[in-house]
Amino acid sequence: MPIIVNLDVMMAKRKISLNELSERVELTLSNLSILKTGKAKAIRFSTLDAICKALDCQPGDILEYVNNEQKTTNR
Repeated sequence: MPIIVNLDVMMAKRKISLNELSERVELTLSNLSILKTGKAKAIRFSTLDAICKALDCQPGDILEYVNNEQKTTNR
C-alpha cells in the first residue's frame, strides 16, 4: 500500500501511550491499533483531526505517500 502510517513515530516523539491517545481521541484501542499498524483501509477526517490535536502535529506527520516504484528502487 502506498500510504504509510507513521502514528507510532509521532506517539514516540510526544511520549504518549496508545492507551492515553485512545482516551484523548475517544477511539477504541483496537481501532487505534489497526490504524497504528497500517492495516486500516480508511480514516475519517474527524479522527485525523482529533489525533492531530492530541499529538500537536499535521496530517503529513502521520500519513506519508510512498510511490511503489520509489519503494522498490530505494531498497
